[in-house]
Amino acid sequence: MNMSKIAQMPGHLIRRLNQVAVSLFLEEVGKGGYDLTPVQYAALAELEIAPGIDQATLAARIAYDRATIGGVVNRLVAKGLVDRDTSSRDRRAKQLSLTEEGKRVRADIEPLVEEVQRRILTGLSVGEGEVLVKLLQKAVEAGNEHSRAPMRSDEE
Repeated sequence: MNMSKIAQMPGHLIRRLNQVAVSLFLEEVGKGGYDLTPVQYAALAELEIAPGIDQATLAARIAYDRATIGGVVNRLVAKGLVDRDTSSRDRRAKQLSLTEEGKRVRADIEPLVEEVQRRILTGLSVGEGEVLVKLLQKAVEAGNEHSRAPMRSDEE
């Protein structure tokens, strides 16, 4: 098979793999009866381990743009999955936490998300998949500061 130059470029391949990953996510989660995007899932997963964080911190922890995280949170609040309360430390800030329904949904879709991860690596052996994940982690970490939304473990 004659490959075009673009089909050999890492940026193009990463974009294509992201398209595959999003499509598989929406398919699997949709089959389970849930209407969630990968970013909404990331927000739920992060709020489960860090309840009470504010929107800016959530954005930093999932490497999402601060200007658009509000829309993600608004949709999760509208779906009854996240509560947004005024911070006791800063009246301007809103603390986020999962509702009981949010916790249930997050737990229910975990096996679906794990299936997506397996399907993303279709065509690779288990060892190749492990190597790919390690290399992706290494590349993402090295390029984190070049992102429009760098990942931060805590708001800096």
